[in-house]
Parts: sequence; structure tokens; C-alpha cells
Amino acid sequence: MRNAMHWRGLTALDLPEVEAIAAQVHPDFPEDMVVFAERQRLYPDGARLLELDGVPAGYVLSHPWHLGALPALNALLGAIPEDADTFYLHDLALLPRARGTGAAAMIVGDMLRHARANGLPSASLVAVNGSLPFWYKHGFRALKAPELEAKLGSYEAAARYMVKRF
Repeated sequence: MRNAMHWRGLTALDLPEVEAIAAQVHPDFPEDMVVFAERQRLYPDGARLLELDGVPAGYVLSHPWHLGALPALNALLGAIPEDADTFYLHDLALLPRARGTGAAAMIVGDMLRHARANGLPSASLVAVNGSLPFWYKHGFRALKAPELEAKLGSYEAAARYMVKRF
């Protein structure tokens, strides 16, 4: 079957693939393998791997967090906060061959349903690499947050903190 697409749970064994995909998709936003491993370990329900024709082609890392707070790039979380009030989409990366397949919309929908089912009132993220239009289509809106400017600037000048309320 050609172009068979499947999102599945991300395991520790998949981390080298995640690192390779991240290096290709986000070369300007490098993160250490320990960051990917910690996200997968702390919140496996928010970690998924995309397989296209049985070959890894993308991933998502996400977890509950605090609205208005932004985990620093390439930093360990330590723990998922018990009083989380947003579902943070840390990273969504697709290799070029997976773009235009609907895979991104599929996993965003799955993660938003997961967040709502777990009682979180919002989802949040940092939009980079010209992804604002994609996130707007999914109901996210840029939020003015002067207190986050320094952290956002560590990504890129055009980075925007975005929120979707349920």
C-alpha cells in the first residue's frame, strides 16, 4: 500500500529517529537527545511518531503545562505540573515527504481532543518557521506576552506564542 500513514506512540527506541528528523526539520532550533527522551518519558500520551509507508517521517512532542509560561528551548522540564492549565505542543516536525498528506492536521486534532478529554481549557505553542498560517487554521491565536519576549527571541525573531482556548 503506497502512502500508508500512521501515527503511533513514540517509544524510547524511536528517539534516534526523532533526533534525525529534528536535525533536518529544525536545524536552527537544536535540542539534545535528553530533552526528547524526557518529554517522551514524562508524558508518553503526548509523544507520537508518524510512519509513512512504514518509515518514520515525523513526530510530535506535547504535554500539560502552565498557560503563559514557556519552557526554554533545549531545557529539561523536571516534571509535569500537577496544576497544569494548558496543553503545550512543544514540537511538531514532518519530513518533506510527509507534508501535504494531512498528517499534521490529523495529529493536531488528536492532541487537541486529548487535551479537552483531560480537562485542560486551552492549548499553547510557539510558532516558528513560518507556521503561523497553519496554526491559525487550527484556531490558535498569537498572544501578546511581553514577559515571554526574551524566551521567544531565543527561537527566532518571528516566533510567536499562540493559544487556543476550548
